[in-house]
Amino acid sequence: MNLKPIKTKKDYQQALDRLEVIFDAKKGTKEGDELEILGILIDQYENEHFPIDLPDPIEAIKFRMEQMGYTQTDLAKVVGLKSRASEILSGKRKLSLEMIRQLHDKLNIPTDVLIQAY
Repeated sequence: MNLKPIKTKKDYQQALDRLEVIFDAKKGTKEGDELEILGILIDQYENEHFPIDLPDPIEAIKFRMEQMGYTQTDLAKVVGLKSRASEILSGKRKLSLEMIRQLHDKLNIPTDVLIQAY
């Protein structure tokens, strides 16, 4: 096991190549330990060099509604009124703190997604 920090694109590619070789290593073995550490190093490099922005709050609501098979009527039950649900989905109404709480509780959307400016 010759692990080192991933600092360059070349290091990153070598780490990915090695990860592919040892991907099915058993936990508790020498290769299993290498796999775990290599995964942490790759994750750290990717978070630093390929950050992923949070989704737009309204798009997150629409996506979650689709996943759950919710209609606008179902969303209205969460936020109070059908007209309010329509205004939220069209971007005409901003989310209140109470709506954010309800959306988080009922649709399980992370609050850090919902509180973003849009």
